[in-house]
Amino acid sequence: MKGGSQMDAEIQQRIEASFARQGAMQTMGAELTRVSHKLVEIELPFHEKLTQQHGFLHAGVISAALDTACGYAAYTVIEPDTSVLTIEFKVNMMSPGRGERFLFRGEIIKPGSTIIVADGRGYALGDGPAKLIASMTSTMMVMRGREDIRE
Repeated sequence: MKGGSQMDAEIQQRIEASFARQGAMQTMGAELTRVSHKLVEIELPFHEKLTQQHGFLHAGVISAALDTACGYAAYTVIEPDTSVLTIEFKVNMMSPGRGERFLFRGEIIKPGSTIIVADGRGYALGDGPAKLIASMTSTMMVMRGREDIRE
């Protein structure tokens, strides 16, 4: 995993440990490939089990990966004793999910003590240049003092 130079090692480890507990990301074969201040990237290899009826990467898979990237980007700007939960997102599918691999980038555009807003971008990777396939705007709520929510 590539890390950002401005990234605190403890925050990076927290994100890596949390990501490792994500059954959905494990099932999809996703990898956490970049963690830096306000930005997280996740990569996913193409697999036919993740497609819809036309053979493109399923919109639900794209949405899940973008939501996860945005959520972990939020982890880079919150206190160590807090967590986040997504409370809303909007996804625009811009091009069919066709590629050998996919890159999902979440970036914080409005950090806050209670509400955090992130932008996500999904790209298809292959022989040519990366192709933008989806964008997301995500809103997350910072969770404090919730024993039923683990990091």
